[in-house]
Amino acid sequence: MEFWPLGAPQLFILPAFMALYFLPTIIVLARGRNDGCGIFAVNLLFGFTVIGWVVALVWSLTGSGRSGRSR
Repeated sequence: MEFWPLGAPQLFILPAFMALYFLPTIIVLARGRNDGCGIFAVNLLFGFTVIGWVVALVWSLTGSGRSGRSR
């Protein structure tokens, strides 16, 4: 009887899929945006739908980076 049911491939595939799923959140954190919590919430709650994931991705890529809003 095996104690650990996951093999080596699953240990590499699962983190890769998690990183792909949370790609919009990773992008917004790297850009230092102020609306990261909103993008994370959309990504977490609606990312399993393709539309929700695309919305979160577009939202994370649009707008300004660290500088914030322009006046």
